[in-house]
Amino acid sequence: MTTPPRPKAARSGPVFDRVFAWLAKGSAIFTLVMLVAILGSLTVSAWPAIDKYGLGFLTSTTWDPVKEEFGGLVMIYGTLMTSFIALLIAVPVSFGIALFLTELSPAWLKRPLGTAVELLAAVPSIVYGMWGLLVFSPVLSTYVQQPLQALFGDVPYVGALFSGAPVGIGILSAGIILAIMIIPFIAAVMRDVFEVTPTLLKESAYGLGATTWEVVSKVVLPYTKSGVIGGIMLGLGRAIGETMAVTFVIGNFNQLDSLSLFQAANSITSALANEFAEAGEGLHQGALMYLGLVLFFITFVILSLSKLLLAQLRKNEGAKT
Repeated sequence: MTTPPRPKAARSGPVFDRVFAWLAKGSAIFTLVMLVAILGSLTVSAWPAIDKYGLGFLTSTTWDPVKEEFGGLVMIYGTLMTSFIALLIAVPVSFGIALFLTELSPAWLKRPLGTAVELLAAVPSIVYGMWGLLVFSPVLSTYVQQPLQALFGDVPYVGALFSGAPVGIGILSAGIILAIMIIPFIAAVMRDVFEVTPTLLKESAYGLGATTWEVVSKVVLPYTKSGVIGGIMLGLGRAIGETMAVTFVIGNFNQLDSLSLFQAANSITSALANEFAEAGEGLHQGALMYLGLVLFFITFVILSLSKLLLAQLRKNEGAKT
């Protein structure tokens, strides 16, 4: 007769599962608590400016710490315009990089080129700002702004877009620097999501005679649209919240008299970086915190719109075109 095997000790898995579930739930609750705490602290700190100016703060262009008159429209405009210019440049370039790396690049070039793109994301923002101020701005002034002013300077309305002192510092310069900064993030995310598209789907499309563009537009993009939009939102969040690079090249001038792309301007992050250390308690500090609160809501609105866009895209899946 053989000795029956000893009964195994009871597993302790369920206990660890419960502990893990509590930790995961606690992390999620902690994140929400921190979000509410940040919003609450911003609101409390900004209350002197909220109480005095209300929503009129968002439409006023006056920013005079000496007279304690504050309005945030100049900074809000600068933040939105530089971010829009950055996305306008970065999204097509990032899409091209991701498309080349996943569909067109030879095998020997994929890894070094992909690594080079990712290394650009590791460059500190202050380095981008210094490079933009010392190298890029003179080039932009000499080879872009001055020729455009000579060509369109006398054209009504169009000439106003290129007016201003030819120093290469302003909204366009800041937008281009931001575009260079966010291209690695968007391109890396797009490349990764393009690579998760099942090879069978792409090969089937190629087998039916589809071109590379048709495969990307009809197969890859519909399959990866959530990841693509997520990558774009990641880049937009970086562009909106960037501080030092923008501070170097935007000009830090509170004016909205001209809509020129080359006119010195200001942004929310630049104003906070330049003035917060010297702002006195009371209305000036409250106005700066009000700008921070506005930046918080701008980010929240953009993320909400991206979620609505994704929901609408999912709703239309399978519909006839």
